Amino acid sequence: MKKLILPIALIFTLTVAMACKEKSTSEKVEDKIEEIGDDIGDAVHDAGDAIKDAADDIADEVKDATN
Repeated sequence: MKKLILPIALIFTLTVAMACKEKSTSEKVEDKIEEIGDDIGDAVHDAGDAIKDAADDIADEVKDATN
């Protein structure tokens, strides 16, 4: 039983040690680039929605003006 506990404890310790490891500079840069990409995608989506809403408003005004 003791022979089984030691390897399990060692694996657990290594797993915890690796999970707590500080991110490297390249990993931090990669995370920031992904965040910027997500922000750009959100901004493009919001701009597209705003353009669609403006086009709908103009179409409604033209329809009201012709009636």
